[in-house]
Amino acid sequence: MAEKTILTCALTGSVTPPKKHPGLPITPEEIANSGIEAAHAGAAVVHIHVRDPDTGAPSMKPELYKEVVDRIREDGTDVVINLTCGHGARYTPAEPDANDATGTSVVQTPDIRMQHVEENKPEICTLDYGSMNFGDFVIINTPEHLKRMAETAKRIGSKPEIEVFDTGHLRLANKMVADGIIDGPPLFQICLGIPWGLEQTPDHMMFMRDHLPEGAHWASFGIGAGEFPMLAQAALLGGHVRVGMEDNLYLDKGVPAPSNAALVEKGVGVLRTLGKEPATAAEAREILGLTKLV
Repeated sequence: MAEKTILTCALTGSVTPPKKHPGLPITPEEIANSGIEAAHAGAAVVHIHVRDPDTGAPSMKPELYKEVVDRIREDGTDVVINLTCGHGARYTPAEPDANDATGTSVVQTPDIRMQHVEENKPEICTLDYGSMNFGDFVIINTPEHLKRMAETAKRIGSKPEIEVFDTGHLRLANKMVADGIIDGPPLFQICLGIPWGLEQTPDHMMFMRDHLPEGAHWASFGIGAGEFPMLAQAALLGGHVRVGMEDNLYLDKGVPAPSNAALVEKGVGVLRTLGKEPATAAEAREILGLTKLV
């Protein structure tokens, strides 16, 4: 089989406030339906966060993940499920001079952060491989926590998607791959444009790609206006790609995206214009060596 390009759709994320877009999926039903629509539009993988159904705030409640995953699986749509493990690592002081982690901070143990992976057994789970200033808050991922989360993913059989936002993240991940904590061939997601990580430029993408372990699978994405230029750049460099309302709310300049499916359709069109063919879910499993766990 000629290797094809895997397109992931990141459905809702945890940062964008609902007031920015009335169509942002919030409830488990909305997130699941958006994932199903994205799969029908050409996404091989759906990347899933959950939110409080009443407030739209980010959540890590296992029951919300279960409802989303159950709805997708019960629909019968053949799509690879990718659950985030990024939540539970956010530090925001209550006040600028506060020395506590109250307010909107959510800092949890590896076991709690992996509970929804244990229960739902997704084929992929994302691990944010480092700590950084992330917009106005800080994400905290210690090497020991990441090691324990990676070991849990290995025991379950869920392939880690290693999200790297800066060069030090890649150094740490490469060490854990070399030490066998993460099985090869690893899967990397090069995340560009997030304040205050790497800028979304071809040079930064190529630098990160050129320092991956030999034989690694990789994808990359940009955010906002950079979503589709970075999609094209990743595809041309031999990587896989990502779109979705987690990263960008616009189909074109000044034109809000009506849905995740619309972003996927545009992404598929860009790939085909470049002579690339999007992979089906079955082809994505073959490329990445995934096994359905449920």
